[in-house]
This record gives sequence, structure tokens and C-alpha cells, in this order.
Amino acid sequence: MKYAAIDIGSNAVRLLILESKIISNDDFYFNKIGLTRVPIRLGDDVFIEKTISLKNLSKLTKALNAFKLIMEINEVDFFRACATSAMREAENSLEIKKHLQLKTGFNVEIISGKEEADIIFSNFHLTKLNPKDNYIYIDVGGGSTELSIIKNNKKIDSKSFKIGSVRLLKNKVSDKIWSTINNWIEQQNVLNEKFTAIGTGGSINKIYNLSNNSIGKPLSLIDLNKVLTLISSYDYEDRIKILGLKPDRADVIVPSGGIYREVMQLFKAQQIIVPKVGLANGIIYNLFLENEIN
Repeated sequence: MKYAAIDIGSNAVRLLILESKIISNDDFYFNKIGLTRVPIRLGDDVFIEKTISLKNLSKLTKALNAFKLIMEINEVDFFRACATSAMREAENSLEIKKHLQLKTGFNVEIISGKEEADIIFSNFHLTKLNPKDNYIYIDVGGGSTELSIIKNNKKIDSKSFKIGSVRLLKNKVSDKIWSTINNWIEQQNVLNEKFTAIGTGGSINKIYNLSNNSIGKPLSLIDLNKVLTLISSYDYEDRIKILGLKPDRADVIVPSGGIYREVMQLFKAQQIIVPKVGLANGIIYNLFLENEIN
């Protein structure tokens, strides 16, 4: 079966297509058919003006219609379209949803921060990790950061916080956000335990690539700091020209990296595993469970 996930985020819109391969109920994997990413920064609208502009609505509509054609060509069997932080907060989100339904035929689901965290966390079961270790799962997006605490191979709690790369660029993050995150951590009674971080999101993937780490090897907090220092030494244009960053990644990668670093320090995590999966992978995994395993 072929599955597709559309992730309408605050910094970009993505279409991921995977094909499932089943050996048994406990042994399966996915082949990547394609990933299409369109840099539509809805967060620029919402975090300043509280609404999605007609210009970005037009771009989003065209992108989704293009995604529809790509899915048809690839003969996708099941798909789901989800919108996250920017659409959650847009005052005109219901009008946007109705417009997209009319013009594209897609029923775009505006998912809550908790559901987003839960979907992202579902990828944990696709990573081959030591079930006896403790993990802090960190996903940094343009508008929000989702954290999940895993102990003994079980999720203890997860929460979405209003801090993300685009929101930071626009100076729209509350001064109390880190106090809020600290309070949440204290409620979990994990301050004296050892954690390893798991990082998902476009920025940590690129930071990992720039680190020249061996494939599959965790990135140390020391090396994460080195890469962030390196990136910060270049201006915006040189990040694109010399480091090869995309224009909509070049300005958000440092604030994104800072969030991963701060959370790691709060959990005393000395390394971060980067499995290169995210919300779209989680959407597909859950579709797969609904249609082929259950």
C-alpha cells in the first residue's frame, strides 16, 4: 500500500509518500517514494497579524492541488492532511479550511498541540532504541515545540509549547515560556534522572548533516554547540551560498538549534539521536496501523 501525509506547518508545507512492506505483523518497513516541500511561511502571517493572508492562502491552495496530482501519479491508497501551530492560532482558520475543501477537495484537519505531540511520538516505535533508557523526544517546528518524556519504553507525558523558530524570529515568544517548560519538567519528577534526547524537525536534520557525524551515530551536545557556532559565524547570504542552506532554513536554523540545546540542558542530556522522521512519518504510521495491521 502507498500512503501520503500532508503537513501544513508554520514554516513550510510538506507532502511525504511512503510504501509499506509487510513481512509479518511485527516485521514491516516503509520505502520512501518521495518528499515535496514548499516554503510557505504561514507563521509570518499568523504570529504578527493573527490571520492567514490571501497571498499565502493562494500559495497554499496551489501547493495542495499540486500535491493532489503527485498523489494521483503515485497511486496513493490512503492519505491524511494535517495543519499545526499557525492554522491552530489563525483567527480565520475555519474560513481557510472551508476554502481548501472547496478548491482542493482536501479535508484539512487542524490538530491540537497534544495530538501533534502524540503523532510525532508514535515514530518512537520505529526507532531501534534501548527500551531501558530514558528519552526526551523533541520536535521543533516554526510555531511550536512538542516534548515527550519516555521511560521504560512508555510515554510518561507529552506537551506542546508555544515556542518555535518562526515565532522566535518574530519576537512572539512569551518571556515566561522557559519557566513554563521548567514547571512541566518538575511535575514529572525526572530532574535527577539521566536522559538521551531524540530530535526531529528540519533544522536538527540539517544540523546533523553539517556535523559530519557518522550515519546513525548520536550527536553530542558539544558537537551541537560547535555546529551552531559555525552557522552563527556566517550571515544569512553565506549560510545559503557556503553552507548550502535553503533560504527558509537559513534564518530559522540557529533559533531552532537553540531550542534543542536548551531542552537537552534541562534534561541533562549529553547527546541527541536524530532519526530524521517527523509529523508526516507519524501520520503515515498511524494510517498504516489502521488499514493494514489492525
